Amino acid sequence: MDATTILAATVDGTYPLLRPATYDIVWSAVCFAIIAFALGKYALPVFTKILDERTAKIEAGLNFADEAKAMAETAAVEQEQLLREARAEAAHVRDSARNEATAIVAEARAKAAAEAERVLEAAQRQIDAERQAAAVTLRADVGTLATELASKIVGESLEDVARQSRVVDRFLDELEASALTTAKEK
Repeated sequence: MDATTILAATVDGTYPLLRPATYDIVWSAVCFAIIAFALGKYALPVFTKILDERTAKIEAGLNFADEAKAMAETAAVEQEQLLREARAEAAHVRDSARNEATAIVAEARAKAAAEAERVLEAAQRQIDAERQAAAVTLRADVGTLATELASKIVGESLEDVARQSRVVDRFLDELEASALTTAKEK
């Protein structure tokens, strides 16, 4: 059959052009029903199961991501808290060290001052002792010289210890009195 014959047959009504034959519709419906039943019975549950598993995996992944995000936020908050605590502890340690250093310096200064005071007192005692020793030596020497001089001036011997002591004491008292009046005048 060529195209003109099919076209001519359609025009005179033997072959309907737009409507298929009834047996084609029936057999197509039977094949469709068998395929639909087979797909619905065997393939559709498998597809549904696969899609449900995939949905469950996606939801589990989303839940895991949410949990991971929450854990990350919690970890970030804890890290910030630890960082603040570490900074506060570091500041406390610095302050403690600074205070301890100040206390050590103050203690060292106090020890140095006490040592200096002790050395100064020892030196002052030594100076006083030397001054007294010098005064005693000077008094004895002056006494001896005064006795000899007085013996020469008076012409009599002053060998008597009591007399010698009185003469020396009187001479030294007069010498001190004249030294005080000279110091007051200046």
